[in-house]
Amino acid sequence: METERLLREIADYCRRAGLAESTFGRLAVNDGKFVNRLREGGRVTTTTCDRVRTYIAAGAPVAPAPAAAPAPARHAGPASTAAQDRNFRFFDNRQKYLLFVSTCSEKAVVASRVAMELASIHPRPPAVRVFDAGVGDGTVLTRVMRAMHHRFPTMPFYVVGKEISLEDVRLALEKMPDRFFEHAATVLVMTNLYYREAPWLVPGSLAAASGLAWHELALSGTSGHEFEEQISALAPFLAEHWRAHVSPASGNPVYERPAVLVVYRADHRFLLDPIIPRRGGTQADYDLVIASQPYRARASLDFKAARVVTPLAKSLGRGGRLLAIHSHGDDPGLEILQGMWPGENPFQHDRHQMLRAVKESLGPAARDLNFNAYADARSLFRYDMHTLPTEISSSIGTSTLFAAWNAAVYVGQIEDARLEDAIRHGRYLQVTSDVLQKHGGLWFRDESYVISRRRD
Repeated sequence: METERLLREIADYCRRAGLAESTFGRLAVNDGKFVNRLREGGRVTTTTCDRVRTYIAAGAPVAPAPAAAPAPARHAGPASTAAQDRNFRFFDNRQKYLLFVSTCSEKAVVASRVAMELASIHPRPPAVRVFDAGVGDGTVLTRVMRAMHHRFPTMPFYVVGKEISLEDVRLALEKMPDRFFEHAATVLVMTNLYYREAPWLVPGSLAAASGLAWHELALSGTSGHEFEEQISALAPFLAEHWRAHVSPASGNPVYERPAVLVVYRADHRFLLDPIIPRRGGTQADYDLVIASQPYRARASLDFKAARVVTPLAKSLGRGGRLLAIHSHGDDPGLEILQGMWPGENPFQHDRHQMLRAVKESLGPAARDLNFNAYADARSLFRYDMHTLPTEISSSIGTSTLFAAWNAAVYVGQIEDARLEDAIRHGRYLQVTSDVLQKHGGLWFRDESYVISRRRD
């Protein structure tokens, strides 16, 4: 533990000072290979630890680390309001998110749509390889893993999930003990790395790679209860390493330290040995990539294509399929928004524009891929807010109206500043009620497209 702590301190210092680890070793202890030896398990004496920490404390001045964007003050002026608008990310608002997923059927419908793709993949030894580009609370991934077990009951699974939110990682891991019980030959990997890094489990910079927190958990026992206890014990590791802050430049959440968590059953270690990833990089070659709402609808087309979808497409193996899903609009949810803000349309880019932009971003690498927009009948699908028929009547309950309003503004990604203004005037509940009565409920439409790699 002392060595790991010292390595973290060195990595943080090198990152802030812009020093190579070999340079740090020469300057601190006159040994350019010092850090590498530590990482490979070398021992360090108390005297050497003191020398390193003395150098860090009194060494060359370092540039201050970028600070996380401060939370906007309750009575902030125009400058802080602008920062709040820039930094708003709809899927980072926990209250809206949790209410949305508990009152709407999107997770179940998306999981069913993903499960359809399992009939079109052609796994090759040693495992069925799946990458989830945004695990969220784990509902979609666990449903897909159940469908995988149903279709491939005897094949080993290699499942990698990307998620930067500590709360979501906890929720997702809580759902996994039963997956390990039913399908013992499973390797589950959780990581907070960026899209361009996560499929290969390799940070993009040397400084980030040197500070990578890599943890392997081999589950002992044979029951879901035993697995749950061991997974729950990961809480301190997650609390220490799954930290994020808002980038002052982009407003996007970024990790403070890259982290990879690998979980598998110890009694299947021999069988899973070719699948368990090793620190320093691993094979991607995914059979299925799930990209459900991986980008903000209002983001630029170039950002969505180049920074999100392109690296995911590159991670596909032969015969692999990437299923991307985003909000489409043209539904009662959008009617609520336009009733409050005429002309509002957060959904700027359809699947055809996305595929053209991804193909351009990939360049020559696009030749080996198929880009499938499909007809509306296959591409578009709807999900609903859970309501009873008696709830949509001449007098709709306040709780139903609040849930419907929350779902509409969550999907539409309306900034908090505009929401506060709308709520202050109070008309939003009447607008919501009118739309629910007009349609007999509330539903939304998602849009999907598929990028696949040729098999030969």
